[in-house]
Amino acid sequence: MTKRARGFAAPMFDAVRDLLDSLLAADPRYSAQLAVYHEGAKVVDLHGGPDIAADSVTGVYSCSKGASALAFSLLVQDGLVDLDADVTRYWPEFGSHGKDTLTVRQLLSHQAGVVGVPGGFRMDEYNDSAAVAARLADAVPYWRPGTAFGYHALTMGVLLEELCRRVTGGTLQALYEERIRDPFAVDMFLGLPEGQEPRFRNVLFDEDPRAPFVDPAGILGSSANMSAGNLLALPNMRSIRAAGSSSGAGVGSAVGLARLYAAASTGVDGGAPFLTPQTIAVMSQEQVWGADRVFSELGAFAVVFMKSHARMDFGSAQAFGHDGANGALGFADPAYGVGFGYVPQRVEEGGTAGRGMQLSIAVRKALLGLK
Repeated sequence: MTKRARGFAAPMFDAVRDLLDSLLAADPRYSAQLAVYHEGAKVVDLHGGPDIAADSVTGVYSCSKGASALAFSLLVQDGLVDLDADVTRYWPEFGSHGKDTLTVRQLLSHQAGVVGVPGGFRMDEYNDSAAVAARLADAVPYWRPGTAFGYHALTMGVLLEELCRRVTGGTLQALYEERIRDPFAVDMFLGLPEGQEPRFRNVLFDEDPRAPFVDPAGILGSSANMSAGNLLALPNMRSIRAAGSSSGAGVGSAVGLARLYAAASTGVDGGAPFLTPQTIAVMSQEQVWGADRVFSELGAFAVVFMKSHARMDFGSAQAFGHDGANGALGFADPAYGVGFGYVPQRVEEGGTAGRGMQLSIAVRKALLGLK
């Protein structure tokens, strides 16, 4: 097969490169980056297609939640947050309308029922997480907290950020920058600096991103007032990516995602990981599995992190990470010693269940010596 992907892959990952080459050959508009770390060393760094470069960065949507969860894990590891404490220990105002017995663990595993507010959020609130947090604290949950789970697409980052403010007095973005992104040279940003803007490439769409957003369960209520743009268009706005909302405004590369998860779980460049095995076990333990209340389909979550399951088979039972609405995917898989990153330039139909999943399976097969 003609080599279409540029970059390198260690010999044992030839089949992974062949798969990416075949995907590129099948669709001339397809552009993507793929990166893998194994036991702390970069073993795959590939990119291909007409709209992406080795050093470009773009919106990775809810992969931002995974990066934010890794930063929040440090608060748990440092003993500043007890996952089994009531949320009201740290955020007293949150206890209204039956939310007073909700634990931090339940809140961060999508069990709170605060997926939105009646009437939705205005565009000017997207970057004002403290204001949105106040509205969520006063909100009546859409289901009785702790009795079901549903993906908190727009609000999970707000919940993480408010807890961080209450505990540290600072922002989650600053915590991430100071303790993860900068010291470990991670090419994944929660708030893209002006100096990095020349590297940014707009997310591409097959359909007009200004088309109305369809709320799959009729309860999100969080998009209708967000100007004339589909949520998918948000990272293409400088003000959004500069603020770096933990819910979905992160910007990065595949190498950035792979290195982020490797730095957390195996360490990189011969150094120790920034999370202990005990912290990883606590944060990555599955909390909920079954029918997602928002999307009415199979889902599984740890504390913030997505877990692999039949519909999203991205790793072993130990794997933890997060996907993005455009099909991006970042995760760690301690069973394989892997940090994985995949970033397409064009929004992919079917999201993570598509090419990123295929490539993650190919990585596991390569590590097992399977064809």
